[in-house]
Amino acid sequence: MTDAHHLNVDQIIAREGQYLAHNYHPLPVVLTRGEGVWVWDVEGNKYLDFLSAYSAVSAGHHHPRILKAMVDQVEKLGVPSRAFYTEILGEFAEKLCALSGMDRMLPMNTGAEAVETAIKAARRWGYRHKKIAANQARIIVCEGNFHGRTTTIVGFSSEPDYRADFGPFAGGFDLIPYGDARALEAAITPETCAFLVEPIQGEGGIIVPPEGYLKQVQDICARHNVLLILDEIQTGLARTGRDFCYQYEIDRPDGLILGKALGGGVYPVSAFLTRADVMEVFNPGSHGSTFGGNPIAAAIGIEAVRLMHDEEFSQKSTKIGEQLTKGLSALQSPLIKEIRGKGALIGMEIYAHEARARTVCERLKTKGLLCKETHETTVRFAPPLIITDSEIEWALEQIADALQEIGASHT
Repeated sequence: MTDAHHLNVDQIIAREGQYLAHNYHPLPVVLTRGEGVWVWDVEGNKYLDFLSAYSAVSAGHHHPRILKAMVDQVEKLGVPSRAFYTEILGEFAEKLCALSGMDRMLPMNTGAEAVETAIKAARRWGYRHKKIAANQARIIVCEGNFHGRTTTIVGFSSEPDYRADFGPFAGGFDLIPYGDARALEAAITPETCAFLVEPIQGEGGIIVPPEGYLKQVQDICARHNVLLILDEIQTGLARTGRDFCYQYEIDRPDGLILGKALGGGVYPVSAFLTRADVMEVFNPGSHGSTFGGNPIAAAIGIEAVRLMHDEEFSQKSTKIGEQLTKGLSALQSPLIKEIRGKGALIGMEIYAHEARARTVCERLKTKGLLCKETHETTVRFAPPLIITDSEIEWALEQIADALQEIGASHT
């Protein structure tokens, strides 16, 4: 076995290539340490993290309060499984329910697991409460969606590469255009039990629906006795300028899926929250997770929520978004096609014939700014919510320089 400290960057990357599945295409940087909004590579170079692990590191790297909550709990009790009660899980559930206005919570680990939980709950509710005929329940989803990587979930993706050669798929899903409320109403049948949707499509390219969309779909779902389930794994917990993105338009959905930032950047923590009549379809043995809701996860989740309020992350997210959007718009780069997003979740779309989004990310990496493309033409910016005004200004300078250099090389 080779000690990483004796390998250079190329050798470390080559070792990953030799022993890991090639299911990611990382930027060529080897990280070793993080603190706040900054990360360092094995050669000692410093970078501003403008991705936040897709919102998972909203509180920044190595946040002392998150680490203390985790370590304090690890020293007491780790993973006893849900075969027994623990003193902390109920507190975690109570805090999340109070925050979201939901009745019940079911804890899981990854976002995809929480989505699968929502799918199972919606179907069983459809059979037991809406009296849909056995095995006929359908869930409406949107084109461009990203809800995870399990076979059920990729089965209702509209992205060919997510689906290719992974079938046969489970079925039971109907695809409609995103942001089109009339398409939702037209797609509903007596067998429809739920509408699963992201308030902003993150992986889809930071796609923001028309204003009033969530309110319209809530009204449509209520009229047809269809559950409105929102996937706020990326957008929730202050990322978009509210505690939850849905709060821009509605009081609460029927179901809410959380993950990423709930783990404080150090641990996988996710949850499905919903009304009491939906959650009561689960009985002992019908669903579960050995690690889901373990005391470490609960302690971290509680502290992540406390931190969000104590440090006013929602207000900070709004300010970050305003500063970033204003700064990016002021660049007036011929490469920029559109700036879109909400709060600290911003997509910069570039003209495809001029450059690729990956080219921009690779150039920014050389300037000490880390971000990641989604699809070929969108660069996403989602910095930790503890970032300062001066750090944002520095980032904008690097973006301006990178675009100018790329533009010059393409003329």
